[in-house]
Amino acid sequence: MTENILHPDSQKVFDAKTNLVVDFGNTLTKVAVYQSNELIYLEKTSLLTTNLLEQLRQAFFPDFAIISTVIEIPADLRQYLDTTFKFYELTHQTPVPVKNLYKTPETLGKDRLAAVIGASALFPGEDCLVIDAGTCITFDFIDRDAQYHGGSISPGISLRFKALHNFTSRLPLVSHRNFEGLIGCTTEESILSGVLNGTTAELNCVINNYCNIYPGIKVVITGGDMNYFDKKLKSNIFAVPNLVLMGLNVILDFNVKEK
Repeated sequence: MTENILHPDSQKVFDAKTNLVVDFGNTLTKVAVYQSNELIYLEKTSLLTTNLLEQLRQAFFPDFAIISTVIEIPADLRQYLDTTFKFYELTHQTPVPVKNLYKTPETLGKDRLAAVIGASALFPGEDCLVIDAGTCITFDFIDRDAQYHGGSISPGISLRFKALHNFTSRLPLVSHRNFEGLIGCTTEESILSGVLNGTTAELNCVINNYCNIYPGIKVVITGGDMNYFDKKLKSNIFAVPNLVLMGLNVILDFNVKEK
């Protein structure tokens, strides 16, 4: 499966420097091209190939590349990246433009770190709470001095549906999100009410707790379920798709400037 989000003009020549940003997930890989801080191309694919990367190289002429991955990079892709670009792989030892106060940086998800760096770049000098509503729901806090403190992790909507089905003998597997009520009148509706209302209440509670401690905090949400929660949360929040890619691009620029 491959999905083009933005379509490039393969004949266009860019005057400004362009970056290649790759975020390897367990099932889906996002490939982006940035010109300065602007996202000019985004592709989502279940199978990243050297052919695709070569097409992007010929279309956009990126000199620098960064990759974040939760899986082992295939040998042919790693060799291509190593020999074609000035290439960085995000690890816990990669220099970043924030102070990381996490006590176990080697265990910190790269997407969590990249997301808070993206938020800090959007709102410099501001306290930020970043919510990534995906398979898991992560809350991450970075303060106005660009110090990342950590946060919390809880199951996302899909995981909660699956847990109810997998760890009980009779509850069905529910996947859709189109229930707006409070009282479920069937077992399926009861699951929808419990999961959707419960998760929304959890997010509102966590946001309120941060707002009480850090008045004026910016709340940023991203991730696959972003649009669902964006409409239901009580606080003023900023919905930012592709926040992780944005943060990876900031990290890449920071390392290029440091060289």
